[in-house]
Amino acid sequence: MDARAKTGVSIRSATKRYGPVVALDDVSLDIAPGEFVSLLGPSGSGKTTLLGILGGFVQPTSGAVWVGERDITFAPPHKRDIGIVFQNYALFPHMTVGENVAFPLRARRQPKSGWAKKVAGALAMVELSGYESRNISQLSGGQRQRVALARAMVFEPQLILMDEPLSALDKQLRETMQIELRRLHRKLGATIVNVTHDQREALTMSDRVAVLKDGRLAQIDTPERLYDRPCDAFVASFIGEATLLNVSRAGDDAVRLGDAVLRTAHPLPRGENLLLAVQTEKLVIDGTDAPNGAQTNRLSCRVTEVLYQGESLRVFAALADGTAISLRQPGSHEARRRIPSPGAHMTVALDPQDTIVVPA
Repeated sequence: MDARAKTGVSIRSATKRYGPVVALDDVSLDIAPGEFVSLLGPSGSGKTTLLGILGGFVQPTSGAVWVGERDITFAPPHKRDIGIVFQNYALFPHMTVGENVAFPLRARRQPKSGWAKKVAGALAMVELSGYESRNISQLSGGQRQRVALARAMVFEPQLILMDEPLSALDKQLRETMQIELRRLHRKLGATIVNVTHDQREALTMSDRVAVLKDGRLAQIDTPERLYDRPCDAFVASFIGEATLLNVSRAGDDAVRLGDAVLRTAHPLPRGENLLLAVQTEKLVIDGTDAPNGAQTNRLSCRVTEVLYQGESLRVFAALADGTAISLRQPGSHEARRRIPSPGAHMTVALDPQDTIVVPA
């Protein structure tokens, strides 16, 4: 890739209104050169609108977009030097692989004498060397996805945008391509902005994830911090598989859940309306893989249901006051042997590092 691809992006107070409807509300975001950022959120959160503003397909009502030192806020799409991978790939079925990849070069009227070398280089990057003469109909879903990526890269853009490029693939291929795209990103060093509604996909591929809600930026962070330190109840419930439980303050580093006092290793939010965000895999059955030490939090509960889900088991339980909790355990025979039957009592443990409290 050309050094130009390693160009940062700055979105400054971007807002988009459609009459009384605010699709995007004062979003500011800086993306470092060579960074892979995913825009994540439910339908109507503003992630597709933000990608459209970056690509030039949507004009903001206010705000600005800079790529490097260039203000591209109102530049048309074909003058933005941006590569785009669409959700359905948008490949031309009547063209060969090579002709599809060469299309951006033709559209930009680059010298035809250099097309073959650039097409070959782009296909080599996605490990499709020698596929130039293949018809699109001869390719698998994963190969078509890589052709679309090669087409987005062939003219050495400053920025690559991806609009849910893996959503059309089956689960196994989608997970394989997530790892492949992550590997390609490390190899290319390109600046990439990806839109997805799949939390696992965002966590797998991204350097940072921007979570949007109702047109606003809720939190942007690394996958680890986003998962382990959500800023509020929405992010905690949207990322992963969390149970949100009402708790009350029981000191500077502890909260009360029913009769139990749980200590946390993190500062408590301000205010009195607090929620404990418990990711299902962070709870463990006491006496199995439970954390050691006197500071470990423990809760007594009664098993209400056990669901076998292949690689794991989802265990539902109720605290003494009826509060419902759930945990996820490995699906191994040994783990299954240790899980009590419905109706039985058990104790679960939660490490203070995993005791996350967010504002209600």
